[in-house]
Parts: sequence; C-alpha cells; structure tokens
Amino acid sequence: MTDGPALPARTIVGMSGGVDSSVAALLLRDAGEPVAGLFMQNWADDGSGDCRAEDDRRDAVAVSGRLGIPIHFRDFSGEYWNGVFEHFLAEYAAGRTPNPDVLCNREIKFRHFLDAAHDLGAEFIATGHYARVASDGGRHRLLRAVDRDKDQSYFLHQLGQAQLAATRFPLGELAKPDVRRIAREAGLPTAAKKDSTGICFIGERDFRAFLGRYLPAREGEVRTPAGQRIGAHSGVFYYTIGQREGLNIGGVRGFEPAPWYVVGKDVAANVLYVDQGHDNPWLQSRTLRSETAHWIAGSPPAGQFTCTAQTRYRQADEACEVTVNDAGTLEVRFDRPQRAVTPGQSVVLYDNDTCLGGAVIATTDAPLEQRLKAQTT
Repeated sequence: MTDGPALPARTIVGMSGGVDSSVAALLLRDAGEPVAGLFMQNWADDGSGDCRAEDDRRDAVAVSGRLGIPIHFRDFSGEYWNGVFEHFLAEYAAGRTPNPDVLCNREIKFRHFLDAAHDLGAEFIATGHYARVASDGGRHRLLRAVDRDKDQSYFLHQLGQAQLAATRFPLGELAKPDVRRIAREAGLPTAAKKDSTGICFIGERDFRAFLGRYLPAREGEVRTPAGQRIGAHSGVFYYTIGQREGLNIGGVRGFEPAPWYVVGKDVAANVLYVDQGHDNPWLQSRTLRSETAHWIAGSPPAGQFTCTAQTRYRQADEACEVTVNDAGTLEVRFDRPQRAVTPGQSVVLYDNDTCLGGAVIATTDAPLEQRLKAQTT
C-alpha cells in the first residue's frame, strides 16, 4: 500500500496502530462507507529508543491490509513541534502543568489531519475517540460517549462546528470490552494491543528524564507551607499540584509517617511546597479563573449560568456557577471545594451529556497559590 493519488474514499480514518482506530475503520467499512486510512507521524525519532512510531505504523498497515482498505501517510512532526510541543515546554517552564492532548487534538488531529483528508478528496474524518456528535438543523453538539469510563470529550472540548460537521466517532456508542471483542472476532492484529498512555504522540517514557532534555534540572528546596525545609527537589517544574509519587521525602522529625503531596510551586524562588494529607486544606479551592474560553456552539449559553465541570480527565461531575467576563475569560465557582485544581490544565463544562466547551485554568483561590501571588505583587 502506497501513498498515491486521491482516493474515492468519503471518510479517512486516523489510523494510530491501536485497537480503537482499527475498530473504527472496521465498523465504517462494514457499514458500506467508502473508507481509507491515514497514519500520522507526529514525533520525529529523537534517538532515545522510546518512540514506538515505527511499530505503530506497521500495525496500522497490517490492519489496513486485513480490512482491504488503502492507507496514506503524512508527517506532521514539524506542525506538532510548533503547534503543541513548544507550548508544552513554555507552560512547564512557567511552572504550570499543560494538557498536550487537548492542544494536539485541536492542532493536529482535527486541523492538519482534517486538511489532509480534504486534500485527498474525502468529506469526513473518523477517529477512535470515545465521544459522539449530535446534529440538528445544521448545528452540531459534542456528546459524551456511552462508556463514561472511556469518554474522551474532555480532550475534545476545543473543537468547533466545522470540525464536528466533518467528524465521525464510530466508537461513541460502544463499551471498551465490546471494542476488544469486535477486534478479536475480526482477527485484527491490534485486538490485544495495550492502550497507549503518556504524552500525546510521544508515548510512554521516563517523564522527568524526557523533560530534562529540554528543561535542565535546577535543584532547590522542598518546604512545608510554614517554611520549614524538609528536602530538596531536582526541578520545580517537574512536579504538579497534588502529586505524591517521586518526592523522595522520608521520615521527617516532628511529622507523622504519612504521605506527602505537592501543594504549591514558587518558580521564581525555585521552591517546592509539600504537606501531608490527601485532602489537606492547602490543596482545596472553590473558585478558578480561566484564560479565554472556547465554546463548541460558537458562543456561551449565557453571561452567567449553572452547569457541571471537570478540572481533570475522568473526574466526576462537579456542580458550579460560571460567569463569562467581557474578555471571554471565565470565573467558575464550585458548589463544594475542589482538590488540586491545577493552572495549565483545562476546565471543561457540561450540560448533562453535552460538552459546552472549556478553557485553560489560569488561577485558583487555593490558599498557598493566593499567598505566593500576594508576595509578588
């Protein structure tokens, strides 16, 4: 199979080499849809030996051969670097914790991939995401997947009307075990393949070592919120709010033998703040402010409204009140305190199963964050 002239396929499936995209292509083919695959190369081989793109490419080719559909190949590694990874590094350098999957979906899978599909003469793209699209009167809504444990609408909240109009999510009505069963019964070579994790398109690797190649480590102090020094860290931007693993804090005189959690970061002073207790008060916030919001419908439902929100993937729905400011930023006040709401992550808003949109979290009213901010103003 080679990359040749434009195909008569109406739908191009983003073939990642995983089971989900494999079954998405199978379902479309079996429904009689003229379909082709496209494999995206989005991370250049960095010599680390951790990139599995070539293995994924071989699996995508094998699945396409099994299904009897053509497959195309596109290299978006330059676009990924400029549109996703540079932002990823800048956010970590600023002490925030970005979510590259959100930006990767907006910039790569539903922009450059969609453009490539149109260039090939296709009308639609399809992916193995667990989500649904509902259309009525020319308007399109992004809905949660039926399988709430696998729902990925959180990562898709930056999509707009034009993208949803051209997108199909064949797995939106299925549970993950059914997807595995369908792949197994069809004899697809990816039926038992482990789901990918880690950074979008970069894969599973030692995250701190990987990030250290771009943001060199700078040791600093680990302190309690009261200012007591209890250890050292290798680089404050390697840690995220609420993190427990990797702190390397042993028994500390005067404290109970209980786990420690990251409760704050002072990037300017290179100090990491930690405290004990999974739900300790330093990790709690009630209100957040965001950067400019994106609305799937094109505009917010009102200047002020109630809905539910998630501040991280797979979080349970949390009731809140949203105020849209004149600049398009949001103030979101939750009905109850939230744990470890993290600047740089996304707050995503829902009306039942409908994803309204969302925004990057800028600040919260967590007590340590507010104290550190006051010290710099």
